[in-house]
Amino acid sequence: MNKHISLFHYFSKQEIGLWCGSVTLMMVSFLIFDRENYLTLIASFIGVTSLIYDAKGNPFGQLLMIIFSLFYGFISYTYSYYGEMITYLGMTAPMSIFAFISWIKNPYNGDRSEVKINCIQKKEVVFMFFLTTIVTSLFYFILKYFHTTHLFLSTISVATSFLAVYLTFRRSAFFALAYAINDIVLIFLWIFATLSDISYLSVITCFVVFLVNDLYTFISWKKLHKFQERNKNP
Repeated sequence: MNKHISLFHYFSKQEIGLWCGSVTLMMVSFLIFDRENYLTLIASFIGVTSLIYDAKGNPFGQLLMIIFSLFYGFISYTYSYYGEMITYLGMTAPMSIFAFISWIKNPYNGDRSEVKINCIQKKEVVFMFFLTTIVTSLFYFILKYFHTTHLFLSTISVATSFLAVYLTFRRSAFFALAYAINDIVLIFLWIFATLSDISYLSVITCFVVFLVNDLYTFISWKKLHKFQERNKNP
């Protein structure tokens, strides 16, 4: 009982409302358009819970992202979205492990439930985009070899996913913005899947919800960063 009470104190009313609204929307979408793929529903719940912890800068969010990546990789495999499968299993999941370690090792004022937010410099931004170009180019040929469905969108998804996981690892607030862009790409990608199987509409709903949560996370991290800057230890 005390754990439930502490969670209600830990999250703001806005965050609790956002999580409840997200879960309700995904459940309704599942009951209307799917009713079979419970794995998709479970993955959606894990994903949105991960994001609400991410919004607080809590490393537990990255731990949940690792689990979500495994679920989503399998879901992508079922529709031959090998790009998504390879991206999440071969890149997002491993990078989330490194991000989890990075967040744990860099607590704000010793508080392991809140990561110390970092600002990357211009030189690193250039390096980041250079590295993204190399990784995306490599993945393009891999995805092409496996005859990936909607190759162009899948390649864009790789690029935005890599930017997101890199920024997550570096503890930059812009990781949430990169994930929001990736959500938009994935919404379009799964719209094509829905044209042949209406049950995938629940996956679209999932990423629409993720988009809203990622935008909230970005706003939350900007506020957290200002707070941390104002309260630096001498």
